[in-house]
Amino acid sequence: MIAVLVNTVAVLAGSIIGILFRNRLKESLRNSVMKALGLCTLLIGIMSAVETKELLCIIICMVLGTLLGEVLHIDDRIENAADSIKGKLLKGRSGGAGMESFTDGFVSASILFCIGSMTIVGSLEAGIRHNYSILFAKSTMDFISSMAFGAAMGYGVTCSAAFVLVFQGALVLLSTWIGSALSDAVVTEMSAVGGVILLGMALNLLGCTRERIKVANMLPAIFLPILYLALF
Repeated sequence: MIAVLVNTVAVLAGSIIGILFRNRLKESLRNSVMKALGLCTLLIGIMSAVETKELLCIIICMVLGTLLGEVLHIDDRIENAADSIKGKLLKGRSGGAGMESFTDGFVSASILFCIGSMTIVGSLEAGIRHNYSILFAKSTMDFISSMAFGAAMGYGVTCSAAFVLVFQGALVLLSTWIGSALSDAVVTEMSAVGGVILLGMALNLLGCTRERIKVANMLPAIFLPILYLALF
């Protein structure tokens, strides 16, 4: 779990540094940074998604996973959690600098830092072989990304560190129990599904859709390749 703690601290530290520079950035510049982050997220999603060897697996898992997420209202629950955290931080006071886009920052950063090939493969390596090198490398990347996100979206990015700790920690623990049963093919398809979800988040960051895509509702899809490949 040491690598998960390092990753969590990296997100905390990076976002705080970004917030310190937030007030020095004009709104137009923050918007430009947001678009740049959206393009980078788009690239990461594409790189993960194209690794798939089973396109039908991606389609079926995304459809069923999204349906499950909609039934469980995962996106709404995460947003409500973010709003609750924001309310406790403000405690009746008017919103200050860094609080304007708190919920968007929390949701976007949580998904970016927790979804993707490095998270899945790194967590499996950490849980099964106690190899932390991938998660340590990811921590460095997340440190840099969280600075940019913190500068653009404020304190919501800082609080996403809690989601990183819980979600990534759960993956590491899960891998210690069932990781040896996961083939390379399963890991590849899980990463590919994560890439498709990141594409949805990139579209949100770039403002390419009329309505925000509820990408958090797609999270169950990441785990469905385990069942799909076992059955088919």
